[in-house]
Amino acid sequence: MHPDIHLTLHHARFTELHAEAEPRPAPRHDLRTRLGWTLIEVGLKLATRPGPVPAH
Repeated sequence: MHPDIHLTLHHARFTELHAEAEPRPAPRHDLRTRLGWTLIEVGLKLATRPGPVPAH
């Protein structure tokens, strides 16, 4: 197969697959998401107590 024809077919298939693909939603970095991660961070800090580690 001639290289130019192969490249043309490759581009055509790429265009078909790209048109069929479902768009991904953009990541949400709004206030609600940031607040959720902040609450998780605070909860983890409260759950771990600083102090001496017990010996086994």
